[in-house]
Amino acid sequence: MASLTVTPGRPLKGTIDVPGDKSVTHRAIILTALAEGVSIVSDYCRGEDCLNTMRAFRSLGVRIEETAEQLQVHGKGMWGLTEPFGPIDCGNSGTGIRLMAGLLAGQDFFTVLTGDESIRRRPMGRVVKPLRSMGATIAGRKGGELAPLAITGTRLTGMSYSSPVASAQIKSALLLAALYADGATTIAEPRLSRDHTERMFDYFEIPLRRDGCMVHLEGRPSVRWGGKQVVVPGDFSAAAFFVVGASIVPESDVTVRRVGMNPTRTGLLEILRHMGAQIDILDPREEAGEPVADLRVHARPLKGVRIGPEQIPQTIDEFPILCVAAAVAEGETVITGAEELRVKESDRIATMATELRAMGARIEERPDGMVIQGLGRKGVNGALTGATCASHSDHRVAMSVAIGALTAAQSTLIQDTACIETSFPNFDRKLLELLTGPEKRL
Repeated sequence: MASLTVTPGRPLKGTIDVPGDKSVTHRAIILTALAEGVSIVSDYCRGEDCLNTMRAFRSLGVRIEETAEQLQVHGKGMWGLTEPFGPIDCGNSGTGIRLMAGLLAGQDFFTVLTGDESIRRRPMGRVVKPLRSMGATIAGRKGGELAPLAITGTRLTGMSYSSPVASAQIKSALLLAALYADGATTIAEPRLSRDHTERMFDYFEIPLRRDGCMVHLEGRPSVRWGGKQVVVPGDFSAAAFFVVGASIVPESDVTVRRVGMNPTRTGLLEILRHMGAQIDILDPREEAGEPVADLRVHARPLKGVRIGPEQIPQTIDEFPILCVAAAVAEGETVITGAEELRVKESDRIATMATELRAMGARIEERPDGMVIQGLGRKGVNGALTGATCASHSDHRVAMSVAIGALTAAQSTLIQDTACIETSFPNFDRKLLELLTGPEKRL
């Protein structure tokens, strides 16, 4: 079993890149596969989640040539996918399996979608039910609530759907199904979730109308889109670990290049700045419809804050590392409206409370969040305690604990860290690049 030992005592200094954005990579593969002609996807995420999406499209008949730097996707058009010979394994990716369910519901063939043990525990009814309302034929465990999902492709009908939660996965699954549906589809959310799918549709010139938290798409569009050059920005969720690390480890000074700055993703920056962090946004620009910038971070003492439901959609994946920042801040941090975190790769409210408590943090777990009594300045001078921690097979929990361990008084052992490969291959090497001192080891 893979493990990671983190030895504290050094600041983080230097300039690094992070992997391509996982969410954008999934969508780039999907839209280039449906294009007519050859597309190049550069700087993509090579985490297992995205590689599984690439393999899925290969099994659907799409030719994809792969190097470490780019994918060359030979698109087959909207109607060019073919029935796979066996089940499609989406691995650990909730994005992959849910978006694929929407796309495959409108095909003219049969598909089975499955994944690892974690995916087979995660709720699928949230996409299966609205897809069935469009006419989709989907079977699965517990009536379609759990994977594997068996999808018999059929002709779909557009609909108006009001989602009970702000979820980019639900919205994106329905938009992909809507491409193949007769008539119009309108999707409304209680708050705006990530809009990578809408931006990618715009980039490929697929007609789409947006109005606040509502999106509208006419099904079976007459437009056919050709191949594109897609440059994937650096993953903000990956950069978040180093942004928080540089904020809480004394004397740190880190620059992260080419970070995706999609405003539906960057709620963590607003929260950290409210906590007192110094984060400079440098050279803002745009790539493939997504805003991009460099981030420079200097260490500063942080203070506790209140984080409410309206901030959760923009910080949903950064919750674990945000808990680390709160644990070493001065004063109390209260997080509410985050019950969605209980159905991620792990129950992230429970797992982060458990692991940070093992390191001496003071946390009260609540059904929809937690209250964290920050350790204050002592927290960045060794008030956390080195411990043996578990990842709970959750990549973001593992990496968050590793960053928290940099503020501890002793070394920390994190067990079962192979899961990090799902989103951030070579995370430990990137962290090592930033650690200074004569001993170049974690």
